[in-house]
Amino acid sequence: MAHILDNPIWNALITGNAALAEGEGEVKCFPADVAPFVGLKEINPGNLARLYQRVAAERVAAIVAPAPIDIPDVWKVLHRIQALQMIHPATPAKPHASADKPTLIPLTNQHIPAMLELTALTNPGPFYQRTILFGSYFGIVDDSQLVAMAGFRMNPGDFIEISAVCTRPGYNGRGYARALILHLAGLIHKKNSTPFLHVRKDNKRAIEVYHQLGFTTRHEMTINFIKKNVLAGNEMS
Repeated sequence: MAHILDNPIWNALITGNAALAEGEGEVKCFPADVAPFVGLKEINPGNLARLYQRVAAERVAAIVAPAPIDIPDVWKVLHRIQALQMIHPATPAKPHASADKPTLIPLTNQHIPAMLELTALTNPGPFYQRTILFGSYFGIVDDSQLVAMAGFRMNPGDFIEISAVCTRPGYNGRGYARALILHLAGLIHKKNSTPFLHVRKDNKRAIEVYHQLGFTTRHEMTINFIKKNVLAGNEMS
């Protein structure tokens, strides 16, 4: 039997993130200004054709799969990312006591411009105008400037994803990402859920930090970013 995290987007769209889901049947999407991710109940030619009919020509769609998939020629593959899907099955360790322990603040709509600026600078993954609707984003501010942040994203069943983990250049090495991750993981465990995340396979430093915080690799995933192919100004069919 397939694990719920083998198809995290679809399972999030029919469970914990159902309020954000657009579409019916076997193809659902997050709103284009929330996230690029689309969920297919089964990744097969029929559902890829249904997705083609559903999304706008300019939309970038991201499909997360536990193995490489064949993308029909009506789609243009923009890029693929190999990512490790990691989970934290146990209560996270307490952060080390420090006089310099950062203050974490909840991020709200008023922080969206700063969040967009920080994620554009650091590129932790897709972050759009309404991504904050996933909820529970926290940040660290220094001299009125947002210097680090992280928050929740996908919520398939009893799993909640930690995402948008980023630190402004010049602030690395201060333990900000660790503090944010431990805080979020603690909140997830209090919900009797399991934290998980995705990290690029080539991001060795981040993987090392996640291991130190108790995360283990569950599976390697492929994130496919695709867009409708266009030929001579007309959509292919």
